[in-house]
Amino acid sequence: MMSVFKSMPVSGKLGSALVAFWLFIALFGPWLAPHTASEIVAYDVFEPIGGEYVLGTDYIGRDVFSRILDGTRFTIFIPLLAAALACSAGTLIALYSAVSHPRTDEIIARFMDALISIPSKIFSLVMIAAFGSSVPILLTITAISYMPGSFRIARALAVNVASMDFVTVARTRGESRLYLAVKEILPNILHPMLADFGLRFVFVVLLLSSLSFLGLGVQPPEADLGSLVRENISGLAEGAPAVIVPAIAIATITIAVNLVIDSLRGGATYAAKGK
Repeated sequence: MMSVFKSMPVSGKLGSALVAFWLFIALFGPWLAPHTASEIVAYDVFEPIGGEYVLGTDYIGRDVFSRILDGTRFTIFIPLLAAALACSAGTLIALYSAVSHPRTDEIIARFMDALISIPSKIFSLVMIAAFGSSVPILLTITAISYMPGSFRIARALAVNVASMDFVTVARTRGESRLYLAVKEILPNILHPMLADFGLRFVFVVLLLSSLSFLGLGVQPPEADLGSLVRENISGLAEGAPAVIVPAIAIATITIAVNLVIDSLRGGATYAAKGK
């Protein structure tokens, strides 16, 4: 890990540092917060930065700093788990499709094309209208929304690898489809799929933040960073930190992950050219 970090460009190191920072906040933020997230600590709303409250107070007098420390875990861990589910399911289905009969492969590919044609926000709004908004529902919606995209990338890579000589030799030896998928194909598409996982994570963060801004994401009394922007937007003129700081947090999370992905892609390309 240290060798990978040292080989990164400056942008990648900056992104890694920011990712590590936000992961630390997501893990330990609730314990570091000076107040509980739902505690009303001041009679005056939208108090300014400084003094007893580092980032001021929100629209009902809660500590903004504590709310951000608590809400970051939802903005990080729900997308992290949703992206992991989407990429894992998409990759597994793609591997099965790549080693199956061409007709089976065609049916699966057309079904995924139908799913990917549905806009993620429209799908999310319909599902939330039907089943309500809760963390399990949000997790399911985002995983289903981004699984087809992961499948298409994994399938394109898997089909390309499946046509190579070493896979043909393994197939000629009589190896099972499971062996071909797990031992021959998967190791050769793993690094691109890890990069895709990072992109899916960013997409889910932005989708969940937009849903929370509409009031359809994480529900009170809990709140993610998108919810913090929405609930304080009316006080932008007098309590700007309560709106701007969560928005900056969302931006730095997504930018940091993109910087890490770009640096890893560059390193992979450089290594491939050197071979």
